[in-house]
Amino acid sequence: MQSAAHINMKGKILDNTLARLSLNMRIKRKLDRSIIKLEQREGVLQIVGGNTWYSYFRDPYHLMLTIPWLGFAAIVAILNVLINAIFACLYLIDDKAIGGMNNIGFLESFFFSVQTLASIGYGVMHPDTLYANLLVTLESIASLMLFAVITGIAFTRFAKSSSRVMFSRVATIHNYNGIPTLMFRAANERRNHILEAHLSVYLMIDEVTEEGQMMRRLHELKLVRDHSPVFLLSWTVMHTIDQRSPLHGLTLETMERLHAQILVSLTGVDETIEGTLHARHFYAARNLMFDRRFVDVIHMGNDGHRYLDYTHFHETTAIQ
Repeated sequence: MQSAAHINMKGKILDNTLARLSLNMRIKRKLDRSIIKLEQREGVLQIVGGNTWYSYFRDPYHLMLTIPWLGFAAIVAILNVLINAIFACLYLIDDKAIGGMNNIGFLESFFFSVQTLASIGYGVMHPDTLYANLLVTLESIASLMLFAVITGIAFTRFAKSSSRVMFSRVATIHNYNGIPTLMFRAANERRNHILEAHLSVYLMIDEVTEEGQMMRRLHELKLVRDHSPVFLLSWTVMHTIDQRSPLHGLTLETMERLHAQILVSLTGVDETIEGTLHARHFYAARNLMFDRRFVDVIHMGNDGHRYLDYTHFHETTAIQ
């Protein structure tokens, strides 16, 4: 037979092993949260799971702002039912708390809580004891806080501005006035005015220093025109590829090897809501079309008026 000391020693070893396993699992979960996975999708580096609403589970406020409207309504409904169910159970502790009816069960207490929480007003049932009135006071305070938070989040979701700016699917590189020029298109789909529109374009590329350190660098691309006082319909953005341009000397193969992508950022003021709007777009190396130009989208009609045809907005044609 094993001695008591030997059994205790085995127990301590087992406890230490379980403790180490638990510690390792906690460390692993913490490391997993600290590691962000980057994945190249269609030539553009993206954070895996970073653009979806369910990536905000540890950030409730952002979760409530990004979750779809159906999910938002479901969470509000479930929270409302849960709070009313909790208070219904509290009312049942005192069988004389609610007056006006002979038999008070869970359903009666639940709907009494609904009337209290929503400030609907009492009908037959009413608080009948000091305990009930204290609960009603507590529930009224809870309802003020609950509806204030939900109303604020709902208004923020509804009032959140969304840009309806369309960018061409591809960008072209061809000679313009004898100089290689990067071009792409932007269009305002709302047909209203975007005031003081400003465009910034950057080349994002992997670079290795002389010491062997790899870095993701951003180089600003100077535009022929980066500002428009009134952005109404279409805007052809141009960057001259001269010796000062970060794109100078880069081939398509080199750009793909260095995971190059072009970041476009547009800011302006929406005339309708008088709020700032933001729009962005990425062009991967595979989205660059050499020796091609965009098909014209503006033409003159027989009536002497100009027409903008978005049917050919993304189309290009070979340089003759």
